[in-house]
Amino acid sequence: MINFDDKRNFYRMMLNSEVDVTIIDDEANSQIKATCRDLSATGIAIEVDHPLAMSTHVKIKLQSSSEQVQPLDIRGKVVRIDEECEGMYLVGIAIEELD
Repeated sequence: MINFDDKRNFYRMMLNSEVDVTIIDDEANSQIKATCRDLSATGIAIEVDHPLAMSTHVKIKLQSSSEQVQPLDIRGKVVRIDEECEGMYLVGIAIEELD
């Protein structure tokens, strides 16, 4: 359960949705699959099987589960990396642009 005393400015929505991540900072614009763990007005946390470098710019496409709601296109940069277990990383991304 979310503790509202954690001094966050924005509520986090807990998700468990597959997302497509494009790594903008590399020349190939590599694409990887990830799982979106949570989303707020200023950030998104994704779960990946290999770490991304700090300050890496990414583009994330979050599909909607409803045809009536358009998918979210998020641009942001990596601000946190936590290894949860071997081969599993939680990557925090600060949202810079949202479409």
